[in-house]
Amino acid sequence: MYLLKRLNLFKGLFFALLLLCGLMLMGTFGYMLIEKYNFLEAVYMTVITVASVGFNEVRPLTDSGRIFTIFLILINLGLFTYFITWLSRYFFDLEFIKKYKKINMENKIEHLNNHVIICGFGRNGKESAQILFNNRIPFVVLEEKKEPGADLGFEVTYYIKGDATNDQVLLEAGIKNARALISTLPVDADNLFVVLSARQLNPAMTIISRASQDSSVNKLKIAGANNVIMPDKIGGAHMATLIMLPDVVELLSLMSTKNNTQFRVAELKAQKNISLDELDLWKKTNCTILGIKDGANNYTMNPPASFQIHPGMSIIVMGSDEQIHEARNIV
Repeated sequence: MYLLKRLNLFKGLFFALLLLCGLMLMGTFGYMLIEKYNFLEAVYMTVITVASVGFNEVRPLTDSGRIFTIFLILINLGLFTYFITWLSRYFFDLEFIKKYKKINMENKIEHLNNHVIICGFGRNGKESAQILFNNRIPFVVLEEKKEPGADLGFEVTYYIKGDATNDQVLLEAGIKNARALISTLPVDADNLFVVLSARQLNPAMTIISRASQDSSVNKLKIAGANNVIMPDKIGGAHMATLIMLPDVVELLSLMSTKNNTQFRVAELKAQKNISLDELDLWKKTNCTILGIKDGANNYTMNPPASFQIHPGMSIIVMGSDEQIHEARNIV
């Protein structure tokens, strides 16, 4: 597949060579038919005409032969012009380099696994990409209108310029192997279409969608979105909370977005029946348990030591990478 894509880079050259072969065949059979040349004489006459080397004719041409030769030369000039135009566009206008980089990126995306797809690269999409980049989670950006700028402050390694509502574009982004999809398109109808397509292509993935209207929230959830975010509502609530609990809000923001090797919030999937007192993660790993989510999506914040953990529950912990790794082994 990758080889075919690379060969596709030179389809213009292949087309020019095909036209040249066609011109040679036409000239050869034309001279054989009009001038009654044998095959070798016809090939020789066609080559010196197309190459414009100016050697002598095999024998004097008839008027019909001269008209055919003029016709052959004009076609050859058109073919030469097309070939030079193709070379100029590919190598001087950097079109070849752009296509080569695009094919290499598509090949890398094909080998991605457990990544996140971001549909739309506006303000919400950029913020999502920034957080994923900070936490070293691979992501693919789908944007139809423009490419990522150089002034983002972080690197967009995987990028596809295309319509996220198109199933083929989602497949090119590796949706079959993706862990999650974030749809931040400005129009709710487009987000709804993306969610429907994504849920059909990958039923197990997590899908998070933006919504602008209250009426769209329930529709997006029915379509398959795990979570629906309304940026305007969240922004207003965040500002009001900053007035009431400014330090708490800043701490929660730090916990959720400023992760590094020394500080991270993570989910651990429980694999056994045990109480928090018996587990004793704080003493064994120095990890702090923030909350627990059960199979019915109910959260228990700041659980007591007697809380019983069962397989399949998610334990939300805070600690360094090393501490979380130790805690995951214990859980």
